[in-house]
Amino acid sequence: MNSSFLPASIASLPKAELHLHLEGSIQPATVCALTAQHNILLTEDEVRRRYTYRDFSGFIDAFKWVTSFLREPPDYGLIARDLCEHLLTQGVVYAEVTLSIGVMLLRKQKPEANFEAILLATEPFEEQGLRVNWIFDAARQFGPEAAMEVVETAKRCQSKKIVAYGIGGDELSVATKEFRPVYEQAENNGLHLLMHAGEVGGPEKIREAIELLHIERVGHGIAAAQDPALMDLLVERRIPLEICPQSNIRTGALAKQLHLPDARIEHHPLPQLWRYGIPVVLSTDDPAMFHTTLLAEYENAAKMGLSEVELAQLVGKSFEYAFLSESEKLALAKVHHS
Repeated sequence: MNSSFLPASIASLPKAELHLHLEGSIQPATVCALTAQHNILLTEDEVRRRYTYRDFSGFIDAFKWVTSFLREPPDYGLIARDLCEHLLTQGVVYAEVTLSIGVMLLRKQKPEANFEAILLATEPFEEQGLRVNWIFDAARQFGPEAAMEVVETAKRCQSKKIVAYGIGGDELSVATKEFRPVYEQAENNGLHLLMHAGEVGGPEKIREAIELLHIERVGHGIAAAQDPALMDLLVERRIPLEICPQSNIRTGALAKQLHLPDARIEHHPLPQLWRYGIPVVLSTDDPAMFHTTLLAEYENAAKMGLSEVELAQLVGKSFEYAFLSESEKLALAKVHHS
């Protein structure tokens, strides 16, 4: 990547990515291939127009639209293969990819069959140096019963590749406390715990997710910058924020947090949170839908003023906070430095 902002030493480092939605990674050309299978003809320009929005609800509408074309297990295999090919171009050697199991269940699909197709599609990439694990995700607005069904689906799949359980969607919809039994069950089943919080909601949403649900990483969490006591808690407990700068711009989440009509990358609180001592892992969220890549996000961090040393440390954090055993992390690190 030729960029005056991103040092070549950073661009060339092997990377991990921990906050990445499979369904948000579908490039316009792949959307067209998918729709053609269902006898719906779209142009890439039409898809790009759909991938343009000014606020979070506009993004959710686009997400609903694109996922409506995922109907059979081979559709999921296609987009999983496409994502792995893209990740290799970014120097990614390890990814934890989120699957919208809640959406599959809502659409009366068989998530187990979809997941099997995904595993078959992604397995060959291990030989190319890309390891992928999976996070099963529920939509908050669907409520706790639907969220529990996602936990049960993960158990039925019986795969070591499912490392965590999370909840995304509209964080202003259902009260955090309603999900306590769901997270207790997920933990009992051996899953790591995540939640999107403090993206469009306030810092209290992050605190609730930590204290009521015992989550181990926070999806987004940019609202933490408004609450010094919460920042202290994140530092003390070493709870990382999964920061996705371009997403926060494109959904209007950052503008909402800052009470601005529009926000730019230079307004992002990543440097403030990072220099406070909060662990940060840099990610793309929905890269196709936000017109970004992981290298572009590191370039964004450089534009925010992070030094070359800080950028290298940022790369390291995604490995440090991956849901892997210490021996697996060491093995990955050896590969990188060999």
